[in-house]
Amino acid sequence: MWTYGKRLGLGFALSFVVLAAVGFVAYRSIETLSETSASVAHTHTVLEHIVSVLSSLKDAETGQRGFVITGDETFLEPYRPAEASITAKIAELRQLTADNPRQLQRIDQAESLIQEKFVELARVIEERRAGGFEPASKTVAEGRGKRFMDEIRAIFTDMDHEERTLLAERATEAGASAAGARSTIVGGTILGLLLVIGAGLVLNRVLANQVGSAVHHIQSSSAELQAAATQQLTGAKEQSTAMTEITMTISELLATSRQISESAQRVAKVAAETASAAKGGDVTVQKAQESVGGIKRQVDAIVNHMVELGRKSQQIGSILELINELSEQTNILAINATIEAAGAGDAGKRFAVVADEIRKLADRVGGSTKEIRGLVEDIRASVNTTVMATEGGAKAVDAGTRQFSEVTASLRQIGGLVTTTTEVAREIELSTKQQTTAVEQVNVAISNVAQATKETEASSAQTFQTSTQLADLSRLLSRLIRPEAAA
Repeated sequence: MWTYGKRLGLGFALSFVVLAAVGFVAYRSIETLSETSASVAHTHTVLEHIVSVLSSLKDAETGQRGFVITGDETFLEPYRPAEASITAKIAELRQLTADNPRQLQRIDQAESLIQEKFVELARVIEERRAGGFEPASKTVAEGRGKRFMDEIRAIFTDMDHEERTLLAERATEAGASAAGARSTIVGGTILGLLLVIGAGLVLNRVLANQVGSAVHHIQSSSAELQAAATQQLTGAKEQSTAMTEITMTISELLATSRQISESAQRVAKVAAETASAAKGGDVTVQKAQESVGGIKRQVDAIVNHMVELGRKSQQIGSILELINELSEQTNILAINATIEAAGAGDAGKRFAVVADEIRKLADRVGGSTKEIRGLVEDIRASVNTTVMATEGGAKAVDAGTRQFSEVTASLRQIGGLVTTTTEVAREIELSTKQQTTAVEQVNVAISNVAQATKETEASSAQTFQTSTQLADLSRLLSRLIRPEAAA
């Protein structure tokens, strides 16, 4: 499978090959142009040496003729260094044309003729010096020196023609090399640009398709994640609100339990006081048995005690009414807590169990309250009976004496009832303590659940924010890949 990296590598490889080929051809063309330029310069040097040799030879001939005509030795100044100069230039010319056998052959011919020419020039000069103008002019008139010059000039003309032919050929080669280099560079550059543009278009299309598909999937996933995060955030907020309400309910239930505990303690205290009073009444009866003579005085005391006992029994009744009301409120709160726990789902199962135990405990408190109320009613009835009995005893001590045994029995019954009341009050106190402890545990559990709910809400908000950022990133990537589609 052609991945994006392989396609990119292939595009750059083709571009590199084309650029390398263009660079190689350009380098070879430059080398050829450099070699051709060197050859052209070499040809010009050869032509300059040919012209220089002919010029030196003409100077020597001109000096010789001036001397022949005038006999003045100063005319020989160009002649004297000409031979040495021509010899050096011939050697340089031979070295410059060492790669051309035809030119070397012409140089050999020209060198031989030049030597003969200088021999002829020297002979004429000697004849002028020895015999004067006539012999020397006659020798010149023979035309031998002219023939030598014509032959030498013809040879150097052929050399010049060949060098100029080579110069034209090399100029043609240089033009052809330059044209080929230009064509190669222009064509290679155009081909490289086309390859780069084509590779760019192909890679752009492939990248747009692949990344566009990935962006589409990212957008779909981010939309689903955002919807799920929104739903989760809404549920977390609702759960947090429910936990807050449950926490408030539990706090109220805890306060109510504490009130019930305090009321139970007061009931136990009142029951203890009632038991003490009953014991005091029993002692009074015993003293009455010992001294009948003091019945009158004790009857008054008994009446007062019975009145106080009636008042305290009424207080017990009021307290029992409060306990009954608290038990009914506890039962209602337990029912509400059970409903809230059912609404909280799995997180509220343990709370539902605790709420059910609280409701059962409230039912037991209500039942105990009813029993205490019955006992208190009996106490009230006994107190009323005792009061009536003591009032009748005040009117008739004798009748009181007969009923003394009944009073004793009644007081014993009161003591038993008070003991029962005390035990019930202690049970209520113990139950309310247990209820308070359970409610505190439920309160701690609800606080933990509320904290977990807040953390869930924060996590949901973070998830929602992350999904939103992911959606924004996918839209930005889509605009970078396909701006026209994003617009």
